[in-house]
Amino acid sequence: MKATTRCTLALLGMATAFAVAQDAPAPAPATPAAPVPASAATPPIGIGNIPAAPAPTADKPQEKPAEKSAEKPAPEAKADPIKAEQEKLSVENNLAAERLKAETNAMRDEITKLKMEKDLLTERMGLAAAKRQAAQEDENAKAEAESAKISREASIARARAELLTNELKSVQSESGIALAKLQNQISTYEMEGKRKAYADAKPTYLENPLKDDGTLVISDRRIALNGLITMATADHITDRIDFYNNLDKKLPIFIVIDESPGGSVMAGYRIQKAMESSDAPVHVVVKSFAASMAAGITTLAKHSYAYPNAVILHHQISSTLFGQLNLTEQAEVVKESQRWWARFGTPIAQKMGVTTDEFIKQMYAHNSSGDWSEFGEDACKLKWVDHIVQGIEETSFTKNPDSGPVATPAPNALKEEVDANGKPFSYLPHLTPKDVYFLYNPDNYFRMR
Repeated sequence: MKATTRCTLALLGMATAFAVAQDAPAPAPATPAAPVPASAATPPIGIGNIPAAPAPTADKPQEKPAEKSAEKPAPEAKADPIKAEQEKLSVENNLAAERLKAETNAMRDEITKLKMEKDLLTERMGLAAAKRQAAQEDENAKAEAESAKISREASIARARAELLTNELKSVQSESGIALAKLQNQISTYEMEGKRKAYADAKPTYLENPLKDDGTLVISDRRIALNGLITMATADHITDRIDFYNNLDKKLPIFIVIDESPGGSVMAGYRIQKAMESSDAPVHVVVKSFAASMAAGITTLAKHSYAYPNAVILHHQISSTLFGQLNLTEQAEVVKESQRWWARFGTPIAQKMGVTTDEFIKQMYAHNSSGDWSEFGEDACKLKWVDHIVQGIEETSFTKNPDSGPVATPAPNALKEEVDANGKPFSYLPHLTPKDVYFLYNPDNYFRMR
């Protein structure tokens, strides 16, 4: 802006000088002056170097030339044209400068006003910037303070959380220790209870299990035969005979009969043949009652024992006819039963030292129904059993029987029902073809469907 102002002033100065030169009268011809040395030449007058016109003196008014000459006439001096020209130019320059100054006063005022407005705007902008900076610094300070506060609170929260975690871990550790102690105590009590369910004694294995005092020692090579003899019973007994033989072929195997009314002749025959073919001796023990097929298994065993009051019952094979059979079919059933009786009755009669017919005759001599039963002592005299024992040591019972789970019913277990007359009964399992029941059934408890 300063450069523009200078250019404007220069143009105004040149224009004024040109106007003054046009208005001035032409100078009178003068005597040619001597040439002015180069050093005395009038320097060019610039706009910025225009000397200011001397201000008129107020206290001393100019005297008129006429009055001066009247008072004191001066001798005429010879005018110097160069000086006169210089004075003229000086006057013109002063006049141009004054005119320029008068013409540019408004511009200078405007420039001054603009500069002041600019300075005002600059100051206002600086003030606004300072305010913004102060506000930003204030916000930054607040943000930093808030951040520091949040950081402190977070540190406090973390410290509290760590404290709570440590306290929780401590409580959990204490609870875990207490729980572990209780669990150890419970485990100890349980193990003590379980340990109490086991006897300290071990099964006794004797090749000759009958002691001189008449006590029979039974080991854990023991197989129970109770209830109705079925194919499932035969599977149960024969599998264990084979297993105990594989363990040891010298130690005896015991088939213990608590109570059995007999059953299927085919199943009984399988048991008998497994006993005969066993390398380990098989000993049959009757504690309470053995009839029909169970009695045949006891009598035909190589080693048999019974309590004095145990009951052993022999009779002929009896068949129950089902459905409508003609005479020929009935005769065939009777013939099949006779063939089975020959296989069981004949060996029993031979062991007794009598014939089969004599054995049958004695059956009906002792009981009108042919169901010949004797206590153990008399059965031993008849050679139905080999030895009468006064006591039995069950050395296999090393675990408390009440400590285990309730035994599940055996396969083909009979279900007791009540008939229309209020009498209990059980249906016998269906037999395979050619099989018959060799069963003691005086009260018709066992029935066929």
